[in-house]
Amino acid sequence: MPITIMGDKEFENVPSIKSKALRINLNENIYGTFSEIGAGQETVRNFFRAGGASGTIAKAMSAYDKDFSDAIYGVEDDRRYVTEARLKKMLSHEIRLIEERISRKKHPNKLFFSYANTVATIDFAKKYKGHGWVGIRYQVSPEEDYNEISLHIRFHENDARHQQNTLGTLGVNLIYGAYYKYDSPKKLLRYLYDHIDKDQIEIDTINFSGPRFKKVDNRLMSLQLVKNAMTDAVMFGPDGNNVLPAKLLYKKNILALRGSFRPVTKVNMDIYHKSCDLFFRENKVSEDNTEVIFEITLSNLRSEGEINEKDFMDRVKLLCDLGQTVMISNFQEYYKVVEYFSRYSKMRMGLAMGVNNLVDVFDEKYYRHLSGGILEAFGKLFFKDLKVYLYPLKDSETGEITTSDNVKVHPRMKELYKFFKYNGRVEDIENFDPELLNIYSREVLQMISNGQDGWENMLPERSVEIIKSENLFHYKENKEKARNA
Repeated sequence: MPITIMGDKEFENVPSIKSKALRINLNENIYGTFSEIGAGQETVRNFFRAGGASGTIAKAMSAYDKDFSDAIYGVEDDRRYVTEARLKKMLSHEIRLIEERISRKKHPNKLFFSYANTVATIDFAKKYKGHGWVGIRYQVSPEEDYNEISLHIRFHENDARHQQNTLGTLGVNLIYGAYYKYDSPKKLLRYLYDHIDKDQIEIDTINFSGPRFKKVDNRLMSLQLVKNAMTDAVMFGPDGNNVLPAKLLYKKNILALRGSFRPVTKVNMDIYHKSCDLFFRENKVSEDNTEVIFEITLSNLRSEGEINEKDFMDRVKLLCDLGQTVMISNFQEYYKVVEYFSRYSKMRMGLAMGVNNLVDVFDEKYYRHLSGGILEAFGKLFFKDLKVYLYPLKDSETGEITTSDNVKVHPRMKELYKFFKYNGRVEDIENFDPELLNIYSREVLQMISNGQDGWENMLPERSVEIIKSENLFHYKENKEKARNA
């Protein structure tokens, strides 16, 4: 037993990168190839340096010349090289070669793998910091089909050499985690940052597949990326699958709707349809070149304490089934959402929101951490002719309807609000359905939780069907409890 001294505290011992690489190398069965394009052979370098690499590395290569790369892996339809499609081709090609060249009869216990990355590091002018795709396809049993982990990264360091070193560390962490942490994907995800600071690299998309990951829901793994501060936001397409934000938003006009969508109601869909109508009338905006995003903040998911993963999945399921794109973000302030979108697009942007949200936008307390206060935030928020589409609020007691004309902001903010109002940055959604103003998500959810009837009229018909058929928000259990009460 190891010696312990009085006063010692338990802590998690993180293996060094050399130790991780050496453990892989010393396993006589783990055997595969490394294909690295764009940042040097930084991952395989760690395995060579650790010692004992001859029993692990079948081949290490870099096809830097585009013609050579195309000759090996084929030509991409979009003629790009740093893409998920390129990574998949690299992994498939190398696994096929190792299966052809290494006899299973001679090596019945070999666990084949192919590690690949295709990246673009920071450019010479240091204008674009770079990004890339990293992945591994591998076996944990000789008779079993291959598993795969692929992820997209964004570099944040300002030096190409530092980015290369970080990429090499990430690669070792990925290979080690794939073999020794596959039974706990959430831990595997966290361990990708062993010996890497969060401000060095960002992982904004990850996907698991294969027999060892049959029970893994990639949407929940993406949620972990935001929860663990590995990225600021993740996105899901209408098909419910993870989608790379850069791919979806690049050079698009963007209209965002923030809400709890717990569940999505007729009010939410009315805001969506009416704000789209207004946004599409803007100059150089059309439905074809616009992406509409339904955003849920992490703070909203945590509104009742720890994040409820079923509740999260229920919301995403409803929105995606209605054909919407969903974003889960770590942004509390709206200006941060706009800054995030501005990474990928310089086109027009719009925000659809209710009156209460607008009042919060003009509340100074949210901007005390900024040296320029609310003025700095608004300089970022109304960047590039951003426009707010305002949905009215009805007072449940007096019946008074609040619009941009009679909204009450803090007295110190009145003149600032007037400036944006009279310059056309705030536009009312006027052709709303007055009957819908009495619908509130929290009341609908309460009715579902209590097993009451009547909530069905407040939701889109398709949402009602899904909630009942797929037991979203524990509908069936709640109904049963109400019957037995």
